[in-house]
Amino acid sequence: MLGWKERDQLELFITGSLRQLIPDDHVLARVDRVLDLAWLRQEVADCYCHSDGRPGTDPEVAVRLMLAGLLLGIVHDRKLLREAHVNIAIRWFIGYALHEPLPDHSSLTRIRQRWGAERFCKIFKRTVEACLKAKIATAEVVHIDASLIRANVSWDSLVERHVDDVLDENAAESEIGNKKNGRQSGKYKKVCVTDPDATMATNSRNRRLEPAYKQHTAVDDKVGVILDVEVTTGRTNEGDIIEPQVDEVGRTTGVRPKAVTADAGYAYAKVYAAFEKRGIGAVIPAKAEPIRSRVPLRRFRYDAKNDILKCPKGRVLRPKRPLKYGRFFYSRAKDCGRCPLKADCLSKGRANKAVVVGDDYPALLRARRRRERWSAEDRRLYQRHRWRSEGFHGEAKSWHGLARAIRRGLANMKIQAYLTAAVVNLKRLAAALYAFILASIALKPSALTNRTHSSSKMFAM
Repeated sequence: MLGWKERDQLELFITGSLRQLIPDDHVLARVDRVLDLAWLRQEVADCYCHSDGRPGTDPEVAVRLMLAGLLLGIVHDRKLLREAHVNIAIRWFIGYALHEPLPDHSSLTRIRQRWGAERFCKIFKRTVEACLKAKIATAEVVHIDASLIRANVSWDSLVERHVDDVLDENAAESEIGNKKNGRQSGKYKKVCVTDPDATMATNSRNRRLEPAYKQHTAVDDKVGVILDVEVTTGRTNEGDIIEPQVDEVGRTTGVRPKAVTADAGYAYAKVYAAFEKRGIGAVIPAKAEPIRSRVPLRRFRYDAKNDILKCPKGRVLRPKRPLKYGRFFYSRAKDCGRCPLKADCLSKGRANKAVVVGDDYPALLRARRRRERWSAEDRRLYQRHRWRSEGFHGEAKSWHGLARAIRRGLANMKIQAYLTAAVVNLKRLAAALYAFILASIALKPSALTNRTHSSSKMFAM
């Protein structure tokens, strides 16, 4: 017989918890087992007045709403609250019954402004501590990488404002001579007027510059737990961030990494030297020296003991003029006067050779020699770097909305990055707990229930 269901039947009452309507493997149900925000109220108490005003949104409710949105890929507050009205899982996750009115979306904006990025950083670091406690992270091998995040601004409005400013200030000048191959220089660089904290950057020579932020991430090797996140403007060089970031990982975890991996974008002499001083193995492929002369720098031998440079013919070059990141080494004119390599080695009009040697140059030479003798373990770690660090950026951008900034300003971008990293860590914790429960299936049902309850406490942040 063909069935039929009355859709407009009124409900008299519903008994039980909303949790009974949510599958056990739902992402919010799994994350709830490892999420503990009981400490949060005391942490943010100084942001509120205790004797005046109407009661605000419960801090735990606000954070759970933000986490739920990122876990489900709903990054905008308005859309998140619209979904929460009809989504039983979100209502249960934040502790609201079916008949209770939800907070207004503007409450989340005011909470972010009132708390500041530092308190959201503490939420993220709590997840790191929980992962260390659950032994799914060791901080012994750390993979570091950076990724650009497109700023939340209109490209068209950015271009129009830039053109107007150039025409007003430089009406008599031509822009064509100041732009080469799509690159920008000097006063002709575009400025993001709607989000001044974002700067023009690109991750490829074949792609145009866009207003962006840059996220620098340290990922643990074991299961991909995020150990540290730093957000800067898009033009910040990765080499300036990696050293303080490794130090921050040590302070957060209490463990000094044994090895750090990164791609060739971090292959600077100062980076290799910094890791040598700390006793950390740097699995970073050194770049080959760019050859701009018939007699390149690699043919000059540096004597660190005497701080001199020797040319291919054995003539000595001595340091004389310092630079910001190195020194000029000069030869004597009479040594170069009768040298058979003079035509190839000296620039036109010069009587002696001048070579720039960067600071920590010996560390770079050692890194190049080591790269030629990488062990099987070094190659394995670098291969894992590719899918650990780059895999996190792909996961965060594809599933959790980190491909583009949700709001404007560096502080808001940091909050988004901290919450996204916290969400990823909570997923790692929940997966570890789920695996722990599956491993306990052989126990009796009553013992399994007790084991599940105690293991949730063990894994909770």
